[in-house]
Amino acid sequence: MAKARKGLVIDRRRLLIGAAAGGGLLVAYRFWPRRYDQRAETAEGEYALGPFVKVDRTGQVIVLCPQAELGQGVFTVLAQIVADELGADWRTVAVQPAPPGPLFANTLLAREWLASGASRFFGRAGDWAIEQMAQREMLMLTGGSSSVPMFAEPMRAAGAAARVLLCMAAAKRWGVEWEACDIENGIVSDGANKAKIGDLAEAAADHTPPAQLPYRPEGRDDALVGSEAPRLDVPSKIDGSANYAADIRLPDMIYAAIRQGPVNAAGLKSMNVAAARKVQGVIDIVQEQGWVAVTARNWWAANQALDRLDPVFNTTGIVDDHAIDKALDAAFDAGKGARFFSRGELLPVFEGAKAVKAYYSVAPALHLAMEPMVATARVHDGDVEVWMPTQAPVLARDAIGRALGVGSHGVTVYPMFAGGSFGLKMEVEAGVQAALIARKANAPVQLMWSRSEDIVRDVPRSPAKARMAARLGPGGLVSGMLAEVSAAPALRQLWERIGRGRTRHEALDATAGHADRQAVDGFDLPYSIPNFAVDHFPADIALPTGRWRANAASYAAFFSESFMDELAIHAGVEPMSFRMQMLGGQPRLAHCLTSAATMGGWQGGVHGSGQGLACATMRGGNIAAMVEAGLDGGRIKVSRIVAVVDCGAVINPDVARQQIEGGLIFGLAMALGSAPHYHGDLPKGLRLGDYGLPRMADVGEVVVELVESDAPVVGVGEIGVLPVAPALASALSTITGRRYRHLPLAEARA
Repeated sequence: MAKARKGLVIDRRRLLIGAAAGGGLLVAYRFWPRRYDQRAETAEGEYALGPFVKVDRTGQVIVLCPQAELGQGVFTVLAQIVADELGADWRTVAVQPAPPGPLFANTLLAREWLASGASRFFGRAGDWAIEQMAQREMLMLTGGSSSVPMFAEPMRAAGAAARVLLCMAAAKRWGVEWEACDIENGIVSDGANKAKIGDLAEAAADHTPPAQLPYRPEGRDDALVGSEAPRLDVPSKIDGSANYAADIRLPDMIYAAIRQGPVNAAGLKSMNVAAARKVQGVIDIVQEQGWVAVTARNWWAANQALDRLDPVFNTTGIVDDHAIDKALDAAFDAGKGARFFSRGELLPVFEGAKAVKAYYSVAPALHLAMEPMVATARVHDGDVEVWMPTQAPVLARDAIGRALGVGSHGVTVYPMFAGGSFGLKMEVEAGVQAALIARKANAPVQLMWSRSEDIVRDVPRSPAKARMAARLGPGGLVSGMLAEVSAAPALRQLWERIGRGRTRHEALDATAGHADRQAVDGFDLPYSIPNFAVDHFPADIALPTGRWRANAASYAAFFSESFMDELAIHAGVEPMSFRMQMLGGQPRLAHCLTSAATMGGWQGGVHGSGQGLACATMRGGNIAAMVEAGLDGGRIKVSRIVAVVDCGAVINPDVARQQIEGGLIFGLAMALGSAPHYHGDLPKGLRLGDYGLPRMADVGEVVVELVESDAPVVGVGEIGVLPVAPALASALSTITGRRYRHLPLAEARA
């Protein structure tokens, strides 16, 4: 093993890096190819025009998408970039999930996720090595609002290359220079001759594009990019022809239900096999390490038999609300924090001064996607096929291969549409379980977790606590701020599980005591505070945690923006003006803030207004939101949310608004509910209705305004989550006169 720095262990097989004398680097991947000769896989009548694009004889343009379609519209947006640059008719564009390949690796997310230690120790060379590892291991990952920032340029290049190849084929046929040809609505022309791209596809596949690709000018009146092109996935979802993993039907397929026990089940203690076998349609009982499943002719029978089986697990009983709360406090007391954001010097600012302090907390947050974990598997003659919704198809393939002892090359994973994820389908265990059950049954198996199983075995966003302190200077300016955050290293735990094949318990042990920059992501505040620092204190809670929409930035925004409101009160400055005086270096965010206030009719946060403001930045995007809310019979009701977003150049405004609106409602769900209360290793609520999620009647008007911008494109899938909780907490404070410092707000700690 080679250690980049304390807390980051890098597998030797994946990343061999060592510091040489004089600070040089020895990179084991120095012999890797810098270029990959990768082409799209084709069926009869299809012709590959590069790794991302193929065209068939009918003229259909098929885009290979490396990212999972989770409802966020990535199939449409990435295909739109290709079609615009190629000159395709949008009605002839289709999308297929891409197979494993080095050029499909999400090096951006891999670098953000894995390089928090490596890049800090090795600098830019560490980032390079992470990227090389991601390509070598074909780390196809969907998450972190990274899809468009990662693949916008490769998709544009793919469209340009396909256009050039088709023009080359046409030019050879007509005896003209290819530069004289162009494509519009799927028709190639040099001004005198015309041909359909389907008629040229076979010849085009034999040409080689130039090293320097000619791109179309940006901002054209007829550009497909920037238009609200209809989503490609919606028609099939409306008419029911879209396939999810639960829709797969295979010959002789049977069904399975599973019970894995409480959060920290230590093994199966007992079960009533005789009672389970009395259920009509039951086929078998499959027991593996840590779980038991029942197979039957239909899922209902399997689940009924599982209830009668009544498996009892040995449990530790150490996961409960009190233990979690105690572990978060103990992390502060242990003093093992690490500083990840810092500027200026805090000691001279705070020494002998009266600081403003506040303490905040958030409960664990479940994913609660509409689609529970599900996978369909077939094992035959050593070949394994698994249909599953997954944000990490190659890692899922590798995990299945390890579990069945067949190696990754014996496994094919078919990524399916996901009925929601929010980070949960980065986990791979449902696919592993389905494959193991299918092998034991010697028949294709469809495994679906029940809703209660989905809740019990969820790996939620980490609970967290923050100790905030600030010194106010002349004019109400913040001269210094310190944020100390106690939370579990959730993303590091996830990598241990899916990247290194460790169990939940092993991942907890491997990450215990390790501070992680990802646990304080979102705390690099946009405000001009000259002296500022953020420390992470790793909390060793017994609850496994994982990826979640906006991850740590979700609670970072709540902590920091709620504290900004409190500082404004101490300074005697209106909350928006208080923020604006510190946004001199952030004109795009300042514009979003003033626009949201103007559109929403901001009244200054006066008592009784029921209005709250908050703003945030995320990976180059900017958002501000104003929330109007009140109390109706003790229930929190939101009458209006107004959000203004500057997310750079927008590929599809309609899809962008959908994602931001979804993020706003998701942020509202985080503010009002989503939190399990654990007792004896089990959450107390086992139904969606137990989690205080907002209903249509609780949410009024939602307005999203996109700012026109020439800035680089950024992802929008998560940024909408950030401002809602702090803005809502501020709005409620104007009504009740109390500060809300805990999420969910409905639990009414102050």
